[in-house]
Amino acid sequence: MNKKFRFSIDRGGTFTDVYAEVPGEPGFQVVKLLSEDPANYADAPREGIRRILAAHGIAEKDGLVDGSRIEWIRMGITVATNALLERKGARTALVTTRGFGDILRIGSQERPDLFDLKIEKPDLLYEAVIEVDERVRLLQADEDESGLEIVSGRTGERFVIMRTPEPDRVRAQLQPLLDQGITGLAIVFLHAYGLPGHEEMVGRLAREMGFTQVSLSSRVMPVVKMVPRGDTTMVDAYLTPHIRKYLSGFTQGFVDELAGTNLLFMQSDGGLAPADDFTGSRAILSGPAGGVVGYGLTTFNKKTGR
Repeated sequence: MNKKFRFSIDRGGTFTDVYAEVPGEPGFQVVKLLSEDPANYADAPREGIRRILAAHGIAEKDGLVDGSRIEWIRMGITVATNALLERKGARTALVTTRGFGDILRIGSQERPDLFDLKIEKPDLLYEAVIEVDERVRLLQADEDESGLEIVSGRTGERFVIMRTPEPDRVRAQLQPLLDQGITGLAIVFLHAYGLPGHEEMVGRLAREMGFTQVSLSSRVMPVVKMVPRGDTTMVDAYLTPHIRKYLSGFTQGFVDELAGTNLLFMQSDGGLAPADDFTGSRAILSGPAGGVVGYGLTTFNKKTGR
């Protein structure tokens, strides 16, 4: 039998449900409360945990919830979902290969009604576009390699470096963004899925300049197609600061900020991620994914296998 509390939490837009396994007791306990009630508490999941601990004689310490008796907390949230729908993410810019500044605006041309003459597209998440003079291309099978700068990529393909970003020029391009208060960047270069060096170079430079959120497509979603890779990276840059702000507020209400507790969050794919690895692109369907996983587990029939 477990000797510590275990919490599974669904923080929705309206209500928060807290499920707790209490050490030494059979079954479970549940607390349901409003997700937003600032007159009574700052954070609903933490308040639900506090109530259950208090009911078992574990009091707060200097106004902070004592997390030393908690083994793990697993949570699904709609924080990122709502921030995306309400456009409450961070101020963000797109940094891409020169000549591809409109790539995410153009998109894939997919639309619900193929012959609709009046197409209404959602607002873009980024406020500005920076086109960096960098370019690599794939080396062709029977191409003459003389005079070419050739590098092997992480996909096993061989690339020709045509132009490398110039740090001073990139700084001059990025500085106006900081001056405008834009501190988030989504960096999406043409062939970064296989050769991430240019993205990594610009990313390091941006962090040194003071950008607080820098998402690289080569890390967020290293796939060949530039549009889905770019869209996902932009969402990551736009929402991750919002997620980080929420996580910071949640943990600061605990003694030692839950340093000894396994804090996990439901990702859009239905898996769990440690708090440090929980990012905006993985959090969009956190809450709904938890519902699907729970539905699957509770309705599965072991006898029929369905």
